[in-house]
Amino acid sequence: METLTNLISTANSFVWGPWMLILLVGTGIFLTLRLGFLQFKQLPYALKLAFSPQLQDKQSHGDISHFQALMTALAATIGTGNIVGVATAIVLGGPGAVFWMWITAIFGMATKYGEAVLAVKYRITDENGEMAGGPMYYIERGLGCKWLAWIFALFGAVAAFGIGNLVQTNAVAGAVRDTFGINPYITGGVLALLTALVILGGVKSIGRAAGIIVPFMAVSYILAGLYTIFSNLSLFPLALSTICTEAFSAQAGFGALVGSTIRYGVARGVFSNEAGLGSAPIAAAAAKTDHPCRQALVSMTGTFLDSIVVCSITGISLVMANLYPGLDKAHAAALTGRSFELFMPGAGGMLVTIALMFFAYSTALGWSYYGEKCFYYLVGRKGILPYRILFCMLTFVGAILKLGLVWDIADTFNGAMAIPNLIALLLLSKVIVSETHDFHVLRQQEKTQQPARSRAA
Repeated sequence: METLTNLISTANSFVWGPWMLILLVGTGIFLTLRLGFLQFKQLPYALKLAFSPQLQDKQSHGDISHFQALMTALAATIGTGNIVGVATAIVLGGPGAVFWMWITAIFGMATKYGEAVLAVKYRITDENGEMAGGPMYYIERGLGCKWLAWIFALFGAVAAFGIGNLVQTNAVAGAVRDTFGINPYITGGVLALLTALVILGGVKSIGRAAGIIVPFMAVSYILAGLYTIFSNLSLFPLALSTICTEAFSAQAGFGALVGSTIRYGVARGVFSNEAGLGSAPIAAAAAKTDHPCRQALVSMTGTFLDSIVVCSITGISLVMANLYPGLDKAHAAALTGRSFELFMPGAGGMLVTIALMFFAYSTALGWSYYGEKCFYYLVGRKGILPYRILFCMLTFVGAILKLGLVWDIADTFNGAMAIPNLIALLLLSKVIVSETHDFHVLRQQEKTQQPARSRAA
């Protein structure tokens, strides 16, 4: 086991080396510039499009609505990364890691937008009559590079077991054991059963479940976090100052600290919002929409909600509590619960545990769909049911694995699946820009037609 742990740790350090951080953030910066800072200009309209039922495109081809596609993607992204991942980033990289999570998210919004544009543009209707799309399809159909598409699908199918399954169950089992004294075997069994009840019904079942679970869990956690911050508002300025200053400087070991701060900030930021991994566009491809860019704007809001809103609440609360100094990676998982308990005695720790349970469960639902679609690309329809069954079985296994090994495996495959996706985004950026220009023309036409329809009415 020690040999395997060292091997995975070495692979993880290589995959998440400086070149990967440059590629991830650099792709976001490149797309931001090419798209004219679209994520800032179009965010209000994107949020309105995502949450206004009257703007949902009911006449277009697709399996689920804009909202359900966003919720499915958020189900996969809002998970342990928002609670355990942020805590791990702060413990290993210092409070400045939160700042780099923000930077990753800001530019990651452009990346997420580009992914979704390509996913919808190059999606297909599979033999079951459902939409199938994502990096494997736009790499094959856009770049004409099937072998690279196959590599992405392979990494994606395996990564789903890590980021979307083993990590989630492992974190929940530990938190439930510490808070309620429940054996991890029981927790794993219950989560496996609940996961099977939903994912065996396919994407429409996942979309319906995500549309209920995600808004409830996200709003509840955000409200609790805001209560924590505003009830201790005097600590907020110092926490914010600490995050910003520690992102660039330290009293000793400047180069080493900044290196680890940026590394863990970017790595955990990507783990949380998944911008650049190529996972979220798989859900975007299933959406009912009349234009790739309309769904892409909705997908873009997922990164904003996940990292700029939810992760910020966790990160600021942890820095305000100031319980992280001296902790190691093994104790990072419990940091968020301890911090909330400090501000809300008797309720904070339990609240975080319950939130973690919902977050992890919804993440498993979203990633089961991602992994299934990747596996479908590799082996066809015959692989869907076996993949779903194996996914449910590993939900149980994740509850009893060693946390450090689980996180390293998840990080390694996350980075591995991001590489072919980022290559495709850069090489197909001209297509993204062209589709965006086409959508701007369509939007102008819609704006001029609206007053005419209003007068006619």
